[in-house]
Amino acid sequence: MFRIISGKWKAKKISAPKNFDVRPTTDFAKEALFSILENRYDFEFCSALDLFAGIGSITLELASRDCPDVTAVEFQTKHTGFIHNTAAELDMALQINTQRSDVFDWLKKNRNRKQYDIIFADPPFDLEEKKYNELISLVLNNNYLKENGLFILEHQTKNAPVHPQLFSTRKYGNVSFSLFEAKPLKNVEEENPI
Repeated sequence: MFRIISGKWKAKKISAPKNFDVRPTTDFAKEALFSILENRYDFEFCSALDLFAGIGSITLELASRDCPDVTAVEFQTKHTGFIHNTAAELDMALQINTQRSDVFDWLKKNRNRKQYDIIFADPPFDLEEKKYNELISLVLNNNYLKENGLFILEHQTKNAPVHPQLFSTRKYGNVSFSLFEAKPLKNVEEENPI
C-alpha cells in the first residue's frame, strides 16, 4: 500500500493485491523527492518517464500533481494492469501511458523518439552494478532528457553510482536518490580557456 502525498488525490491510499511483489518508494523518501522536483519544475508543463514503475507510486503521484504526460514502463503484466485500472478509477487515464516491457529493451527500442523533463527509475535493489551502469548509460546517452531534464535513480544507499553527470545523491536511510543532469558538467579548463 502507498499514499498519494499531494495534488488532486492528496492522502488517497492505494492498496495493491497481496500477491504483488512490490516495494513502493516510502512516503518519507517520496516527500523528499517531490520537494526537490517542486523547486525545479511546474508539473503541469512536464513530461515524465517512470521506469520500473511497479504499481505506480511515482506515476500516480506525478499525475495527481497535474503532470499531463506520464509514461510508466513496467515488465509485470499484473502491475501494468493495476496502474492502468487505478489511473482509470482516478480519472487520470488521459495523463498516463502504461507500457508493458522490459525497461532495458524499451530504452533500446525508443531511443530518440521522445524527450522527458523528469525520468525516474526504481530498479530492483539486487540489480548488478553492471546493469545499473547500463541503465544510466541508456538514459543519458540516448537523448531521453530535455535540456534541463533530470534523471533520478533510486537505489540502496550502499550502492551509490559514480558518473560524470551525477550531481547529487540524497540519502534517506537505506534508500538514496542519485540525480543526473542531461548534459555533462563542464570541466574547469572549458570554463576558463587559456
